[in-house]
Amino acid sequence: MALAGAEHQATFHTATDEDGRTSVVLTGSWTLRGIGRQAPALTEALRPYVEQAPHVAWDCEAVEALDNVGALLLWRLHGFTRPDHVRIREEHRALFRHWSERVTPPTRETRRRPTLLSVAARAGKDLVSHALGFTELVGQVVLDVIGLVRAPAQIPWIEISGTLYEAGVRALGITALVGILVGVVMSYLSALELRTFGAPSFIVNILGISILRELGPLLAAILVAGRSGSAMAAELGVMRITEELDALSAMGVSRTVRLVIPKILALTIGLPLLVIWTDAIALVAGMVTAHIALGISIPGFIHAIPSAVPLINLVLGIVKGAVFGTVIALVACHFGLRILPNTQSLGAETTNAVVTAITAVIFVDAIFAVVFRSQGLP
Repeated sequence: MALAGAEHQATFHTATDEDGRTSVVLTGSWTLRGIGRQAPALTEALRPYVEQAPHVAWDCEAVEALDNVGALLLWRLHGFTRPDHVRIREEHRALFRHWSERVTPPTRETRRRPTLLSVAARAGKDLVSHALGFTELVGQVVLDVIGLVRAPAQIPWIEISGTLYEAGVRALGITALVGILVGVVMSYLSALELRTFGAPSFIVNILGISILRELGPLLAAILVAGRSGSAMAAELGVMRITEELDALSAMGVSRTVRLVIPKILALTIGLPLLVIWTDAIALVAGMVTAHIALGISIPGFIHAIPSAVPLINLVLGIVKGAVFGTVIALVACHFGLRILPNTQSLGAETTNAVVTAITAVIFVDAIFAVVFRSQGLP
């Protein structure tokens, strides 16, 4: 019996041996080209012989060519198994073995639900891995900084200036907008309460201390973490995907010197400047709002700030900005270097970098608040 009479097509016929046993003999080319559109017809024609097993023998030694398509068709006919009495050429056995060794996906019943202990163990393992990786990064940065101090000619000034422009100069607009909004909101809400108690002049103290000491540095750091921190992590991740990091290692170029240290120095220098910019914009917006809401003169507001707000508050805000910048850059580089060469890891680790950087900034700010609680406050 033959379903295709053309040369090099997948065909078969039946024969009867001396014992009266039926044998199905496959001939022709059992490949994608040889089978073509007649796969359903071949399947229906061979199915009756499969149902008569083990009274039917299969002879595949006359097959001229066999590929994965033909092997899969015959393998499915036999119920995803290859009977031992099938005669097949040795070079074709590997194709059947390929389909026989396929991994069966686990069923819903066999999947084990994660227990509280397993989730805690996995979280602890990830935490230890991140701690070790972060410590290793910090140690490498310290060693490379010492090396750059000894050899100033190797300092990557171009990378530092480029990162400073991207993370600092291009963030002036968004930080100014947020500073204006914060200054207006703080001044207006404070004016409503101070008018009730008859102490409108204290708005200078409230705005000065809250903006210079806390809100200015914190808001600037959060904006930089979301804007520049994510960009730094994504940049390193893309370099991982495009194998640029491997190329640097192959050329003997230090990734820390060329990629990590410029980002750390740029944010350590740029974020304090952004803090001063945000403080100034927020105070000007608050001063204008106080003049409109409480009638406080602008010159009087300016002259009252030095006596109402000790200078230590401004210094603390600038120091916070430098520390925040270092933390944000380290966290962004840590997660960026952990990105695997796939797009899913790129998105996940970039998100983790932003969330972790913001959390670290708030945590460091809390430490500053506790350590310097007696400095610059009444």
